[in-house]
Amino acid sequence: MIGSTRGSQLQVDDSAGRAQRPAPRAVRRFIHAVLFGALVASAAPFARAAPRDLVSKPAPGFALTDLNGRPLRLSSFRGKVVLLNFWATWCAPCRVEMPVFASWQQQYGRQGLQVIGISMDDAAAPARRLVQRLRLTYPVAMGDEGLAARYGGVLGLPLTFLIDRDGVVRARFQGESDLKDIERRVRTLLAQQTPRPL
Repeated sequence: MIGSTRGSQLQVDDSAGRAQRPAPRAVRRFIHAVLFGALVASAAPFARAAPRDLVSKPAPGFALTDLNGRPLRLSSFRGKVVLLNFWATWCAPCRVEMPVFASWQQQYGRQGLQVIGISMDDAAAPARRLVQRLRLTYPVAMGDEGLAARYGGVLGLPLTFLIDRDGVVRARFQGESDLKDIERRVRTLLAQQTPRPL
């Protein structure tokens, strides 16, 4: 016996190679609570808002500056179909989707499609490098906690919204999605009439 504490349930005994008795239940519960709290905290800052269904509701507006220093306002694209894509450089499915979205911007831009990228990276430098490497032709801005909250909490990437010509969210795609399905919905929205007069 190396050591023993009087009145304690935990003893240390290496002399016979016996296993130590487990910690009391209250200690285990405390440890689990601490670990759970750390897990929840690790999802911040972009998961603070509970997800809410934005489909069939007006898209939350924003005013940002894109990676080229130009103003980027969602309201300035009223009358266009907007594909709003939240992404990050560490997200593998994002890197697959983004060149496809760039090709759609070229293919459908004259019909009224506008792709907007929102990087959820912590810094602009890696986002800018990836945008240059992929030769993206649509505007990209840095997102923040406030924008993520307005879009229901960015709980996983990629996250893409399709917004119609009237500024109403018509579809939401989270995670690795079927690009053919997204394109089909884009084409359907492009075929619809121009926005109703205010």
